[in-house]
Amino acid sequence: MLAAMSRAPASAQPVLDIAASLVHLRGTGAHMPALIAVHGPPDLARTRNSFASLGRAIVYQQLATRAAAAIYARFLALFPRGRFPTPAALLAVSEDTLRSAGLSRAKATALRDLAAKFADGSVRSRQFSRMDADELRATLTQVRGIGPWSVDMFLIFGLMRPDVLPVGDLGVRKGMQRYFELEELPKPAEMQELAAPWAPFRSVASWYMWRVAENGIPGR
Repeated sequence: MLAAMSRAPASAQPVLDIAASLVHLRGTGAHMPALIAVHGPPDLARTRNSFASLGRAIVYQQLATRAAAAIYARFLALFPRGRFPTPAALLAVSEDTLRSAGLSRAKATALRDLAAKFADGSVRSRQFSRMDADELRATLTQVRGIGPWSVDMFLIFGLMRPDVLPVGDLGVRKGMQRYFELEELPKPAEMQELAAPWAPFRSVASWYMWRVAENGIPGR
């Protein structure tokens, strides 16, 4: 197997090695080399603020990217210097104030529940780097409003885990449909089968599937 991932302490979970991922994915053939040439390396960086990363995932749930970005900007504007608040600062804001930024009642409630669990220690971000994906799913889905999609986004964009395939993400499904020239959107089992050659770098492959969903296949 490729030396795919870099490990810090022995107990830490693997973190994505982007250079190694590109070498591997180019070797999977099809359109991947062209996608890498056109779009370059993915702009992924491990977060230093797990609370903010999870909160952003809640805001972006089930929304088009532009709409989500606009609501997220209004949400940040509620707080000093437009920065993501601490758990205590978020809890100090009323649900009605959160909703004034365009958040649904469910998302406002979810953000407050996330803040409460970070504040009382129910969720401890210092443990995340040592938790595998299943452990993280079990922990984070205890937060109201956080489901499999939000956890997948956090694994990819927050923790830079190398081998995540978000089978519930519509953009990835659309990208794989175009990439593999499928008549219908693929279901999770089909996605897992088709993406098998991309392992252990399915997080980066998913990033390119988002590009395919937005821009199509280069030269096609």
